[in-house]
Amino acid sequence: MSTSLLKKAYDPENFRREGHQLIDLLGDHLKEVFQEEKGKVIDHATPMEELQYWKNYLEEGVPGAWPEKLLEHSIHLHNPRYMGHQISPPVPLTGLTGLASALLNNGMGVYEMGAGPTIMERLVTDTLCETLGYPGDAAGFLTSGGTLATLTALLSARKRKVGHNVWENGSGPALAIMVSEEAHYCVDRAARIMGLGTRGILKVPAGKDFRIRTNLLQEVYDTAEADGLQVFALVGSAPSTATGIYDDLEILQNFAAVKNLWFHVDGAHGGAAMFSGKYRKLLKGADLSDSIAIDGHKMMMMPAITTALLFRDKRDSHNTFVQKADYLLQDSPDEDWYNLAKRTFECTKYMMSLHWFVLLKTYGKGLFDEFVTTLYDLGHTLGEMVAAEPMLELAVKPMSNIVCFRYVAGEKDAATLNKLNSDIRKKLLESGEYYVVQTTLGGTFYLRTTLMNPFTTKEHLQGMLNRVKHHGSGFLGK
Repeated sequence: MSTSLLKKAYDPENFRREGHQLIDLLGDHLKEVFQEEKGKVIDHATPMEELQYWKNYLEEGVPGAWPEKLLEHSIHLHNPRYMGHQISPPVPLTGLTGLASALLNNGMGVYEMGAGPTIMERLVTDTLCETLGYPGDAAGFLTSGGTLATLTALLSARKRKVGHNVWENGSGPALAIMVSEEAHYCVDRAARIMGLGTRGILKVPAGKDFRIRTNLLQEVYDTAEADGLQVFALVGSAPSTATGIYDDLEILQNFAAVKNLWFHVDGAHGGAAMFSGKYRKLLKGADLSDSIAIDGHKMMMMPAITTALLFRDKRDSHNTFVQKADYLLQDSPDEDWYNLAKRTFECTKYMMSLHWFVLLKTYGKGLFDEFVTTLYDLGHTLGEMVAAEPMLELAVKPMSNIVCFRYVAGEKDAATLNKLNSDIRKKLLESGEYYVVQTTLGGTFYLRTTLMNPFTTKEHLQGMLNRVKHHGSGFLGK
């Protein structure tokens, strides 16, 4: 059997040549979109148009042309006019750590398959636990995204707080968790995967400020108990995805402690505020939580997808997937902390710890402080700018870098305003000059910005608002 294709595919000199070409191309791309602000943020096409383009390329395109084609058909997060989803423009250095991780491909299920990155993961999660304010016997690990982290945390909560041995005996008593109606859908999804069903997801109403109404916690809890449900966990948002509003974590933690509930903090977006001297106060109470999830690919400038899941008691980080009676917690988890497949949902995972470790080593914690503080300040600035515009209306005063607003211009009819703002969003998307997204809050359509680029300026924000007003007035004929 011929091995010519295998030799070509694995040839080091091909890799060296193509790698240098790719790095040069990406370097030029960063300069153009990041420093010179050339081109659109997004060159929007319909799914069917995009499908046909890549189908044609697969059948007829030049093999080595894929990098240029990919750049043309990708959204450009490093452009300061990107103001859309909660995905970081990665620090360029993490492009190199991603390359090293992909090529070395250490599976990290057992220690021998990834000794270096396994130790890096331990050092990174220890640093995060210490920075948050967890005690010395806290621990954690990295996993593939906030949704998987939330599911793992709730599985840990069930194992710790529920007497029934689910691992051995299957479904047990009717269980429930409490969470804000404004929480990220990953909490709802995790609860359903666990078999709690709609009945077991107790949505606590939010107030006009979109924070969980803590004055209703007791009522929701009592109603659940009277309905035969065993509540075992309470989830706080730090912040909620739609609005960027932080729940009062301190009050939630106090309630959880009184009721002997597991308290989990969904800090996927805003847990990184622990590094900000100015904004870490938003996390007050998180240091007393039982667990917290923090995405590296949101507010810590890393490529997707990597999430830290931290536990206040390190025993809980070891026992989620241990197939013993639920009440038997290990006395000495340290003896096997380095075989990660026993602790995480994944049996194989890529070397995601390299991103965290190299950023910490190269730039220190100060990098995360600057990033979070800069973007949260920018969110407050945009909130002030919107509030000063008579044609615009804020959904809520921002607490973070997520800002929701809409064009109103004196119109009163709700349906008309919803359609108007939806049309404005479509115009922005089609032009590609600015990228913002959308959300619906209480039936009202809002334009939603997440300011993820620390080099976005007030001038960029004003330019975006000017386009919103221009499109809005055009639709209304004003």
